[in-house]
Amino acid sequence: MPTSVPISASGRNPSLPATGNHSIRKARLAILLSGRGSNMVALVQAVQHGVLQNLAEVAVVFSNKPEAPGLKTAAALGCPTASLGSQDRKRAEFDAEVVDVLRQYQPDYVVLAGYMRILSPTFIRAFAGRILNIHPADTHQHQGLHAYEWAFENQLPETKITVHLVDEGLDTGPILAQHPVDLRGVDTLAEVERRGLAVEHTLYADTLAGLLRGQLRISNEELRIGSADSDGFPQFLIPNS
Repeated sequence: MPTSVPISASGRNPSLPATGNHSIRKARLAILLSGRGSNMVALVQAVQHGVLQNLAEVAVVFSNKPEAPGLKTAAALGCPTASLGSQDRKRAEFDAEVVDVLRQYQPDYVVLAGYMRILSPTFIRAFAGRILNIHPADTHQHQGLHAYEWAFENQLPETKITVHLVDEGLDTGPILAQHPVDLRGVDTLAEVERRGLAVEHTLYADTLAGLLRGQLRISNEELRIGSADSDGFPQFLIPNS
């Protein structure tokens, strides 16, 4: 059996004494988006006056599209922002530059919130075990884009929203949380998306809060990453039993 221990926002055992004035340091989040950033808004609101208020702070909101509406929204919410255009860029080369940008903000976790790029191993290994994503389907059933369209076209009575860690596969990382979305009576794609986003906006913040409170445990198995990062952060998190 692999050993498991709870972790704090810093990625270390919370039973260890805190440094300095013995207060718990808030986890620094780098939120990545490519569009309007509705999940980003929900996370920022959770940080400012919700479930993440005493647990996290937004270090930066980053986009691979400098014109992304979400950047202006983030700035209006008082968040630091950064961007780097990805158009016509080679994936690994671009990701190496993004890693350099993000490291300036010293994030504890990288939180993907509608970031429309497949991450290269260069990026994933830089933040191994510390990248979260939300996917609008059960990742065992549907990976990649157009998950709401998939549910609608297949007339599913229910789909699931999944929060998972990111590994080097496409939506194959260990699942941290799932929540069902009732699709009975839905007759438009817009309604599927409305119901799904309502779940997304709550589930993402709640899952992150559980992680930062040490309510998840760590195992060194199952996350498909070539090597851990230089800080030795753990690679897999599972719910406490």
